[in-house]
Amino acid sequence: MSAPESEPLNPAALRDDFPILGIRVPGDQPLVYLDNAATTQRPRQVIQAMTAACEQHYANVHRGAHWLSNETTDRYEDAREAVRRFVNARCKEEVVFTSGTTAGINLVARSWGDANIAAGDEILLTEMEHHSNMVPWQQLAQRRACRLRYLPITDDGLLRLDALDTLLGERTKLVSVAAVSNVLGTVNPLEEIVRRAHVMGARVLVDAAQFAPHLPLDVQQLGADFVAFSGHKMLGPSGVGVLWGRESLLDAMPPFLGGGSMVDRVTLDGFVPIGLPNKFEAGTPPIVPVLGLHAAIQYLVGVGLDRIHRHEQALTRCAHELLQSLDGLRLLGPSPERKGGIVSFVVAGVSPDDIAKLLDEQGIAVRQGHHCAMPLHHRLGLTASVRASFYLYNTVEEIAGLHDALRKALRILRR
Repeated sequence: MSAPESEPLNPAALRDDFPILGIRVPGDQPLVYLDNAATTQRPRQVIQAMTAACEQHYANVHRGAHWLSNETTDRYEDAREAVRRFVNARCKEEVVFTSGTTAGINLVARSWGDANIAAGDEILLTEMEHHSNMVPWQQLAQRRACRLRYLPITDDGLLRLDALDTLLGERTKLVSVAAVSNVLGTVNPLEEIVRRAHVMGARVLVDAAQFAPHLPLDVQQLGADFVAFSGHKMLGPSGVGVLWGRESLLDAMPPFLGGGSMVDRVTLDGFVPIGLPNKFEAGTPPIVPVLGLHAAIQYLVGVGLDRIHRHEQALTRCAHELLQSLDGLRLLGPSPERKGGIVSFVVAGVSPDDIAKLLDEQGIAVRQGHHCAMPLHHRLGLTASVRASFYLYNTVEEIAGLHDALRKALRILRR
């Protein structure tokens, strides 16, 4: 049964669901896992669902005549329906299973992009994009001789929406934007971006990798044309993700990958693709991961996405208050009310690698580096940063522990 959305989330009541949170790391330290923007941990419910799939419900889907294949197919398609409800898609045919956000974006770039982008056309990205929402469009620009333009950001990590007036034009065919920055945590004003892009006749793709696990996602209300996200960032397994697209657009797009499952008929002279969504799911799909994703969605819906978001906001406010008191520390991105559960920072004169290593020695797992966002770091005058990212099982006590461990690490590094 779901808890009331108005009831605050109690992470202590959830932590026993996550076996890995009980381990101790080298040095006999308890694990403090603050690397959720990279990947999240799995609850027992997801682990058990995947184990049950392997032990009781596994066969190839969509093409078997025997009972076990039909049983597995039913469960696979039940998972698709769960995704449809999760994002409020109009129909199941709009839900395409992929290997992750990266694969979803590449699918659109290769299929829709190659079919619809011509020399001289423009694609608008932003300076804060993950490489996965940048490199596929750079590859498309190499193939089609189109032009990439970039919406700039402010020094505090917000999009310069005033620049849309000059960047959006009649040659703009696509706007592709992250819903939440994986470095800055910035929650972008998607509905305004979508509306203004559509006024100019452009399509919109949303990279929801850092959004779908943390905030309610309603694709019909959002109004975008494509949305991609990953299972492993929302308590599910790696190797599975979702591309949602408008049925009319997906129907008109040519298949990206060829092989089994995506064809209706094959002759020596050619093939006829099957209908949606299977024409984009060539080969044997990630059956067990899809069933694990179904369990992850059930878990998140049971907890409540609004409750998760409010909890993460509280953790982010706490992290800002504590970390900004440390001498020489610079927080990246906007104020807590404008961001999700991501807090990235640098410390003057101190290497992010050294900080992360000393935090790890105290049992605290954070991320260091450019976080697959090198152009963003260049814009900020940096080569790397440290990122702490939170999820539903993290606690205020862990944020306080991060502060204390960081203060200790800085004392060591500044000797």
